[in-house]
Amino acid sequence: MIRLQDIDLNLLIVFQLMYRERKTGLVAEQLGLTQPAISNALARLRVALGDELFERTARGMRPTPFADNIAESIGYALSTLQDGINYQERFDPLSSDRSFCVSMTDLGEIYMLPTLMAYLSVHAPNISISTVRDTGRSLKEDLETGSVDLAIGLIPQLEAGFYQRRLFDQDYVCLMRKNHPMAEGELTLERFSQAEQIIIDAQDTGHGKVEKILVRSGVNRISRLKLPHFISAPYIVAETDLIATVTEKLALQTADKLGLVIRPHPVDIPPAQINTFWHRRFHQDTGNIWFRNLIFELFSE
Repeated sequence: MIRLQDIDLNLLIVFQLMYRERKTGLVAEQLGLTQPAISNALARLRVALGDELFERTARGMRPTPFADNIAESIGYALSTLQDGINYQERFDPLSSDRSFCVSMTDLGEIYMLPTLMAYLSVHAPNISISTVRDTGRSLKEDLETGSVDLAIGLIPQLEAGFYQRRLFDQDYVCLMRKNHPMAEGELTLERFSQAEQIIIDAQDTGHGKVEKILVRSGVNRISRLKLPHFISAPYIVAETDLIATVTEKLALQTADKLGLVIRPHPVDIPPAQINTFWHRRFHQDTGNIWFRNLIFELFSE
């Protein structure tokens, strides 16, 4: 049996950072140590735990199955200890220089970031934001390790170990230029099937289901262009006779600027519920609490 009194707590801190960063150089930089010191700490921890913990690969240090199994418990314990010894420290957004990382889609960036950054410039001027989508590892792991603070979107794979809070429901509409032949009159299924369309196959997001629903609807569609994301569709629609199925919030953000018309969609597409997600390890983190409450106050409907 491995006893806690036989393990230096600092070694677990090194383990947590290595599990997140996967490179000894980055861990050494964050801890203000040399790479040999980090390698020595890992060697001591390997002896104490009886496992290699990390294996060198072309992309950095890959955790062993044993390391994967203990990572969440160690992270949770260190986070709880950190919160416990700093229980009197209140998060102050006016003075904090913390950086928050948010996983969101390009749609989320367009809709949320202008409002969020305008608010922060006044009420939390030293706080910075970064966004990610594909970090090379799973979103679940990034939230567990703390390299991502919040995830926002339609993310059904985040369940056990995560908290979530509903922000709003995202509807889908048809978007076209103002002088499009179908901009006037009812947009029926028949007329919809006659229009030249942009096919948006957003497989890397929760919105990828929309294209599958349109295919299953049985409506014949004339496809002239296929895109992997929504973001460029309004700009293409503005200059062509193509129409696109997009989220209502993207349509509202771009319609007036680009001279577009928003029409109710003739296919019954269930709205997407957009939530915020965070890992249970950071449920009591005062900064995380402030940030997720701010997101809710600014964008919940």
